[in-house]
Parts: sequence; structure tokens; C-alpha cells
Amino acid sequence: MALPALNPPKTLNKKLQSLNSPFFSFSKTASSPKITKFKKYPLITMSSQQQNPLPHVALTNNDHKEELMSAIKSSISNCLSETHLDLTVPQLKSKIRGKVRDIYDGGDYLVMVTTDRQSAFDRILASIPFKGQVLNETSLWWFNKTQHITPNAVVSVPDKNVTIARKCSVFPVEFVVRGYVTGSTDTSLWTVYNKGVRNYCGNNLPDGLVKNQKLTKNMLTPTTKAADHDVPVTPDEIVQRGLMTQADYDEVSRRAMSLFEFGQRVALDHGLILVDTKYEFGKGPDGQIYLIDEVHTPDSSRYWIAHSYQERFQNGLEPENIDKEFLRLWFKSHCNPYEDEVLPDAPEELVSELAWRYIFLFETITNSRFEMPGTKEPVHDRISRNVSQALSSLQ
Repeated sequence: MALPALNPPKTLNKKLQSLNSPFFSFSKTASSPKITKFKKYPLITMSSQQQNPLPHVALTNNDHKEELMSAIKSSISNCLSETHLDLTVPQLKSKIRGKVRDIYDGGDYLVMVTTDRQSAFDRILASIPFKGQVLNETSLWWFNKTQHITPNAVVSVPDKNVTIARKCSVFPVEFVVRGYVTGSTDTSLWTVYNKGVRNYCGNNLPDGLVKNQKLTKNMLTPTTKAADHDVPVTPDEIVQRGLMTQADYDEVSRRAMSLFEFGQRVALDHGLILVDTKYEFGKGPDGQIYLIDEVHTPDSSRYWIAHSYQERFQNGLEPENIDKEFLRLWFKSHCNPYEDEVLPDAPEELVSELAWRYIFLFETITNSRFEMPGTKEPVHDRISRNVSQALSSLQ
């Protein structure tokens, strides 16, 4: 399969260069996670190399990509595909294996390890080098930048792949926000629209829309969090079925729309289009609503290159994307990813390209250089040591 060329955005808006403050240091406002009592265990901070703004060419020139591609290809057989911290960290009680995250019960806290597993179509498709670190660090950067909109559950970040969070009662609803008619999965807006659906999750859609077209306004299309397959649901159904109270739904939907609008502005100032995303929220023991899980990562979101979008759309071409959509499309063209019992292996070329695009997104959004993990210590040993030390400090 020939890969679409990935042309970088031509300019970055300088007004957001101030956004590359270390993203693991959370401010101590009333709405922010309180971590002052955990000062004994310092949070990870960016290296001086990471904190310095990079000229845009450093993110996209051939030498930089070739350097990263060399590291990516040499790590394909050494991905973090599974963790067993319940066997190596005495403080952890049990494990839940999600599609991408391994979540451990740490008493008052949850220990969330972001692995390199790649999911789509409600299945694991492959393992992508450095993906877990990219997702964790991208999400943490956004968590820090969105505290003025909503508090989040983050407590500590002891490792490149790990976030320790406060326990919350999770709302059984994913808040999917969309700005464009696109997608290839069964619940994507373009898929259902192309089948003739004109009222989706309580939203009325006009006739005549085409794939990848911008909506006149952003749209909220919530789904229930099902074990095997997410199911679209209307706001009225959410309340009627007792999934959320009306007050909680109104508050969370307001925050979700505000988060998406903010994310769109930041992305566009960095030469990207935030196309759609999903958010998850929960309620803490204090009764406060928190943003949980992840935010604006290339796993939970769709991103396009901004400067080429309009021309490609007018010519009927797919936008240049830097998320997992091209991997989804490859699987859809080579199998039935929903029904086939055994899926083909993703080509190494696609795996490497996706790893590069994830790193490219991190570097473009944060205006910082991705820091490769060290190789002297096995990654599982490193994570076990860091988590054990962190939990001891939190007691």
C-alpha cells in the first residue's frame, strides 16, 4: 500500500510558543489536582532540550525523521505490549487490561500504564514503538493546558508510560465531539450518514454533505461504554436510562464542547485541524467531576494537516492525517476487521509510519523534541521501580 505523503504545516503561530512549559507540573489552583502533599516524590519534568522551542524545520526535516525511523524500526520487536505490575509491585492489588492501558488498583489510586498496543474496530491490531510514551506525554500536556476548563484526575507521573490518578466513579458514557463529517468505523459520522441516517445522537443532519466536509457547528455524539462495542445514544436516552443525571450530563457536555473548541484553536495555531475526539469523565469521592483517561491524543482524536485540507477536499482527496486512520483504512481494505476471527499482520512499513506520525504530532503540538527512552534498563523493570517508589511516597 502506498502511503500518503505527510507534508508538514508551513508555519507555526508564535503566540503559542509559551505553551511549552513543562507539562508534568500542575498548578495548584482550586480546580486543579492537589499534589503539594506529594512533594517528596518529584514529578517528571522535561529535559532542557525538550523545553527549548524548536525551529519548525527541526520537527520535519529528513534528517530528523530518518533518525527517528531508525530508532522506531529497531524497536518494533521490543514494544511494550503487556505489563504485569501486579506481580512486580507489592502495593498493587489487581489489574484490568484495557485496549491500550493496563490499569492497576493501588488502593486510593489507579496506576494507568499506557502500552504500545494499537486498537481500532474494538480490537488490537498491532503494537507501535514508543506509542505508549507518546500518548501519555501528549495527554499530560493537554491535561495541564485545559485546567481552566475542567479539573482532571492526575495525581502523579512517575514514568514516561505511567499516570497515577485519583479513583473516580466513571460515567458510563463517552463524549464524542465532532467538527467534520468523516470516519471509517461503524459509529463514525460519515459511515452512518452515508447509510442514510439524518438524525444521529439527537443531532439533525442536512442532506448533501460529503465526506470530510466541515460541519456548520461542532456536534456532540455520545456513546455508551460497552464492553465489546460502543453504542451511539441520545442525550435524552442517557438520562432516561439512568446513565447520568440531567445536571451531570449538562455540566459534562458543556465541558466537553469547551475542551474541543479550545483544542481546535490550539491545534490550528500549530498548523493542525482537530477533527474529532472523545472524552471521559468521572466523579471523585469529593463529588467533583474530573476529566479522566486521556485527552486530545492521536488515539482518541483525529488530526489533519491544516494547510493542505481545503485543496485536497476540493479535489476529492483524503486529508493528510497524523492519526491512526490510515491504519484503519488498510485493515478495512484487506479484511473484515469486525468479523474476521484472525486479522492479517500490519506491514512493518505502516507500523513504522504510524509511530513516526504519533511522534510528529507530539512534537508539533507541544513544540518540543520527543525524548527517546533509555535502553540500559528493561522497560518493564523501569516502570516497576518507578511505580513502586511513587506509591511508597503517596502513602
